[in-house]
Amino acid sequence: MASINFEQLKERSLKIRAKYRELELTHHGSEWTVEEDALAFLTDAGLVGRHVMSQQGRWPKANTEEELKHKLGESIWWLTVLAERMNINIEEATQEFLTKTEELFE
Repeated sequence: MASINFEQLKERSLKIRAKYRELELTHHGSEWTVEEDALAFLTDAGLVGRHVMSQQGRWPKANTEEELKHKLGESIWWLTVLAERMNINIEEATQEFLTKTEELFE
C-alpha cells in the first residue's frame, strides 16, 4: 500500500467530511458543530481503547484486529478534520510536538 502525506490526508479527509455534512443536512437539517465532531472523535478514541484491550486479551471480544485498524485510521481522520475546522495546521502541530518532545530527551 502506498504511503500518504499530510496534504493528501487532509484533502481526502475533508472530502469525506463534506459527504457526512450532506447526510447531516439531509437527516437533521443542520451540520454538526466542532464540539459534536470532537465528541464523535472521543467516542472513537474510547473504542480504540476497548479494541486494544480485546487485542491484548484483556476484554472478552474476539477478532477485533480489523475493527482496531479501522478505528485507529478513523481517529487520525477525525483529528485532521478537527484541526482544519479550528484553523490549525495539523502538519505544523505534529512537527512542533515531535520537535519539542525530542528535545526533552536530548
